[in-house]
Amino acid sequence: MNPVKANIFKNIPEQLPEERFECLFNRENIKLERIISKGHSTTAGHWYDQDDDEWVMLLQGQAILRYEQDNQTFHLHAGDYLLIPAHVRHRVEWTEPDTNTIWLAAHLY
Repeated sequence: MNPVKANIFKNIPEQLPEERFECLFNRENIKLERIISKGHSTTAGHWYDQDDDEWVMLLQGQAILRYEQDNQTFHLHAGDYLLIPAHVRHRVEWTEPDTNTIWLAAHLY
């Protein structure tokens, strides 16, 4: 495997009509993604319910993530991270509208 050098803060499109998901690394038990949000949130009434654990870290910006159970919310700032256990229904309530919110997500199989 050849080494690949990249920068998590580079090559971000000027326009983001939709939240952007980019696979950075994928192996049999882990997938790393860069997620870019800019005023995006989960569609009303929709909850993510994933089969695997997901660890997320906010690298830039701010976001509010909500768990369906107990209506628990997490206001995330740059540097904050959170483990979302498998089958914990969750959604993104808000991301900053004027700033690229950059997430690093690790999906653990």
